[in-house]
Amino acid sequence: MELRVLRYFLAVAREQNITRAAESLHVTQPTLSKQLMDLEEELGQKLFVRGKRKVTLTEAGEFLRRRAQEIAELADKTEEAFRKTDGEISGDIWIACGETEGMRILVRAMKKLHERFPDVRFHLYSGNDADVADRLDKGLADFGLFVGTADLDKYDHLGLPFSDTWGLLLRKDHPLAAKAGIERDDLKEIPLLCSRQALEQNEFSGWLGGNAGKLHILSTHNLVRNTAIMVEEGLGCAVSLDRLVNTQGTTLVFRPFSPPLKADLVIVWKKYQVFSRPAEKFLALLQEELGG
Repeated sequence: MELRVLRYFLAVAREQNITRAAESLHVTQPTLSKQLMDLEEELGQKLFVRGKRKVTLTEAGEFLRRRAQEIAELADKTEEAFRKTDGEISGDIWIACGETEGMRILVRAMKKLHERFPDVRFHLYSGNDADVADRLDKGLADFGLFVGTADLDKYDHLGLPFSDTWGLLLRKDHPLAAKAGIERDDLKEIPLLCSRQALEQNEFSGWLGGNAGKLHILSTHNLVRNTAIMVEEGLGCAVSLDRLVNTQGTTLVFRPFSPPLKADLVIVWKKYQVFSRPAEKFLALLQEELGG
């Protein structure tokens, strides 16, 4: 597979129309159609369902779209690193991060770097720890921010000097809102909107003391913003980290678990990573922010 052909494929997947994709790529429609048919023949799979006005991806096409996007992003990132002159500090820094107030540490370093080198650009990707690790391992992120227990064997890392707190996001009129802390038994009888990260990490199941199977998990999420709307509408209570949702002036409150359940925060990058010059400068500023 040629990178050029994968970009052709991505254009058609994006436009859902071969004519519009050909125009955006500045190639003729017959040329593009032949490239796509050759790609399907090479892979031995049908990638598109061709309608009169619209093409849609098959299951194999969706799989290829995800992989092709990763390959194209990595190629663009690599080309960008070689495009800069020796004395120039400009380019892109790619950061994958979990949702956490600890992101402020990275933002402060980003602000300082931007003030010194305004041609540096930042690209953020938010997800849970599995998403962050996946982008790091595939070379699609220079740095990652893990929240909670993580396998750090593959990474160099900087620990942040504070942690987040797990608890429950709920409506102010919910009976549990009157409590200062949410205990294990409080979770048994209520519908829970649960962070997938909380379910996947051992510390939460450990905190539950073997009661995880007794919970009523109504839905799961990896980012909390839309889940907060579900809580506002009375669908359930959300297991979440503190400070992710600003509850001031809303119908919501956050109550921590009791006994407390903490999540450590760690900035990571791949071992033996060869950084671009902007990424080197950014790491130095991170170490400065953390007093290292």
